Amino acid sequence: MVAACGAEPVKVRTAEDLDGVAGLVVPGGESTTIGMLIRRNAMEDVLRERLAAGLPVLGTCAGMILLADEVLDGRPDQVSLGAIDMTVRRNAFGRQVDSFEAAVEVPALPGPPVPAVFIRAPWVERVGPAVDVLATVEVDDGTDRIVAVRHANAVATSFHPEVTDDQRFHRLLVNMVLEDV
Repeated sequence: MVAACGAEPVKVRTAEDLDGVAGLVVPGGESTTIGMLIRRNAMEDVLRERLAAGLPVLGTCAGMILLADEVLDGRPDQVSLGAIDMTVRRNAFGRQVDSFEAAVEVPALPGPPVPAVFIRAPWVERVGPAVDVLATVEVDDGTDRIVAVRHANAVATSFHPEVTDDQRFHRLLVNMVLEDV
């Protein structure tokens, strides 16, 4: 997706790989495993520093969990990078069998609703005053749950825009990088 938006993607697996990176995608997957790899590769402090210094970042699903400053239903050793003032609930939409797709209205992104794929997805329970809510989804009990946010240099979605053809969230990241240059 990043390449399709005109940027050059680089794999980041170590703290040294972050040198020269102008933006970062923290992908979906399993937040506990990604967090353990971050710790094993001594990246937690470096990531926190770079994000606090303004490194543009997009976190999707597990990435949203990792970017939060508070995680509910996580493990005691859950990694939280604190890039976004929010509380996230892991697996809030349910188990793997409860995964679903929805068309999500994102007024901040021009165009039709964003196709969103929710796979064991989190939702946001609380946002701080400086966090912009970009999208919500109505759940079975009729309440709206926050599924996309932006806080300064950080954007997070509880869904997986990378598994669709819609590039708007990745373009947003690339544009944040270009504005920062």
